[in-house]
Amino acid sequence: MTLREGDIRIPSGCAVSGIIDKSRKRFSGEEIIKSIAVMRERGNGLGGGFAAYGIYPEYKDYYAFHIFYDNPEIKKQCELFMDEHFDIINLSKIPTKKMSEIKDEPLIWRYFVTPHPTKLKASQLDEREFVVKSVFKINTGIKGAYVFSSGKNMGVFKAVGHPEDVGRFYKLEEYEGHCFTAHGRYPTNTPGWWGGAHPFALLDYSVIHNGEISSYDANRRCIEMYGYKCTLQTDTEVITYIVDYLHRKKGLDFKEIASVIAAPFWKTIENYSEDEKKKAEYFRNVFASLLITGPFSIIVGYQDGLVALNDRLKLRPMVVAEKGSRVYIASEEAAVRIIEEDLDHIWAPRGGEAVVIKAWEDK
Repeated sequence: MTLREGDIRIPSGCAVSGIIDKSRKRFSGEEIIKSIAVMRERGNGLGGGFAAYGIYPEYKDYYAFHIFYDNPEIKKQCELFMDEHFDIINLSKIPTKKMSEIKDEPLIWRYFVTPHPTKLKASQLDEREFVVKSVFKINTGIKGAYVFSSGKNMGVFKAVGHPEDVGRFYKLEEYEGHCFTAHGRYPTNTPGWWGGAHPFALLDYSVIHNGEISSYDANRRCIEMYGYKCTLQTDTEVITYIVDYLHRKKGLDFKEIASVIAAPFWKTIENYSEDEKKKAEYFRNVFASLLITGPFSIIVGYQDGLVALNDRLKLRPMVVAEKGSRVYIASEEAAVRIIEEDLDHIWAPRGGEAVVIKAWEDK
């Protein structure tokens, strides 16, 4: 029998979801698990993951390294490197629950660290750059070790599996934070493996992505000129490094970053006012190689909020909704309604329009 269009269901890629309380009121990870579970059919079980912010208040001044190891010997080798470069305040296995749905799990450990003062001084780097360089040294120099989370007061939890199963595996319902994102993966041209699941993270930046980056090679070659290393066999990794480079190193805000990675078309820029036109042309010319082409919807998490962004043609779905101090972002409205049915406002952002949600400090 010859299969024809319509005989099989090919969904429009992965599922993304995010919840943030702008007042920084903490809530259980149970909610984000419920949200992403509604969109199970958008994935195929080859990757699921979460980023959670505000979950380590007792260690908020330390970098939380989440690390996968292939075996105990690799773990020993990595810990020797870390002990040389960092003061390790606490270390432990990340608590997990045995589940038949999650297979081939590596060793999964968590470390709360701060750069060793003498090593930091000798490096002549600022603290965050020292951490970034150390992460890349581990990920590229110690085969079988992978730092998949390295921010303060936040953590990434990911695996091969459907996202709701991954959430239960990591006991995410036992964590409380003020912001969570989730991803259900449907890989199309890259492998499904633990390191390739979303989110991708560096420091406190995390990225989840539905779509495909046709400009990946150009983006990768450009960002690797600035010391980043793309090693994880998944195109989304490069978005994380672009965000880090533009925000942390170049000082762009997230609206400006959106005008780089989802830059307006030249014919659109022609209709801008003179000042807007000059700025848009500057970003398009100076950061031309960081323009991301191809269909995408992404959610970027960072220490102070969330950013939602579609490609310029809006080839992937995304809705944003508000209820009081809560903001919800998802691939499908159903993933929002399952958490909060009575919403104050819900809308679908335009292509290339960044929605920036900032959390404020408790009073």
